[in-house]
Amino acid sequence: MRALPPRPSRRTLAALATLGALLPAAGCGYGSKAVESGGPAPVGGKKIDGLDEVKLGYFPNVTHATPLVGLRSGGPIPRELGGTKVSTQVFNAGPSAVEALNAKAVDMTWVGPSPAVNGWVQSGGKNLRIVSGATSGGASLVVDPEKVTSLDDLKGKTLATPQLGNTQDVALLHHLRSKGIEVDPETGKGATSVLRQDNKEIPTTFRQGGIDGAWVPEPTASKLVAEGGKVLLDEKKLWKEGKFVTTNLVVRQDFLKKHPDVVKAVLRGSVRTNTWIRSHPGTAKKHLNEALQRDAGKPLPEDVLDAAFRRIEVTDDPLAATLRKQAQHAAAAGLLKKPHLAGIYDLAPLNRVLESEGRPAVTDAGLGHR
Repeated sequence: MRALPPRPSRRTLAALATLGALLPAAGCGYGSKAVESGGPAPVGGKKIDGLDEVKLGYFPNVTHATPLVGLRSGGPIPRELGGTKVSTQVFNAGPSAVEALNAKAVDMTWVGPSPAVNGWVQSGGKNLRIVSGATSGGASLVVDPEKVTSLDDLKGKTLATPQLGNTQDVALLHHLRSKGIEVDPETGKGATSVLRQDNKEIPTTFRQGGIDGAWVPEPTASKLVAEGGKVLLDEKKLWKEGKFVTTNLVVRQDFLKKHPDVVKAVLRGSVRTNTWIRSHPGTAKKHLNEALQRDAGKPLPEDVLDAAFRRIEVTDDPLAATLRKQAQHAAAAGLLKKPHLAGIYDLAPLNRVLESEGRPAVTDAGLGHR
């Protein structure tokens, strides 16, 4: 019999665990590989920075409404890039997006806070910077109301999250810990069991009775409600003013240095997309569902789309203070060594765009590049 390799150390597993992405945010994550590439046709005109092509990544999730809506043909982002072609890569999870960024397969990508923090920590602060926010909210604890009646009724239950160490996984472990319920962060075993499962599989497991609930992003949370689940806790209730980062826009540091005007053009397109989404929610949902049909294989039912869309907020503000707190939660849960995040943000390009749009600047909460 072939000998098994030695079991990784707890510290190694903890570091690997944080590779998880927020699915949907950010939860973001239906797996760990890139699923498709393409991109809208270039609008035409002058190439920004003389660059032929910019490579952008995103997820086929409601919490990635900014790229799903803004990258449509003729949309705000391609318009701002003019003659510079946009190529896109659709990812199923944050780890693959960060790996693609490191490999220069993409120049910028929308990801959740957990993979952004992990990518920063693993590279010693040398691979990426967060340059904008995209989405706040959109994560909930949904339960079977016949099995779980209150937040004090979680002990002894089995709850799912999208991925070991992803943003929702951290949120659930932190919440259970605050209730005095201890769970091994690596195995998910404890007074309450935590099952790590792909978002696309969680609704089926829930319907079959294999789990009692799940802490998941949109649209998975709304899918569970459609299966008879009940939102026991909208994560917004745990954050000041109901705001917390779900999706960021990150860029390779070398790309930002070489092509600052391209980055600024993408940011301007993102800001204008978010403004348009807020002003045209009905049409925005239509564009969003068309993109989901293209990238995820099928559109969402109207009731699920409406519920999921209500629970997110598009935002240019990266809500840096909440990313710091999420990283602290991951460390407290045993999934991450206390991270040093100073320098993870460079919001100067975004703030120049916001100023040109007559909008107030956003803050990096003391974590900016100097």
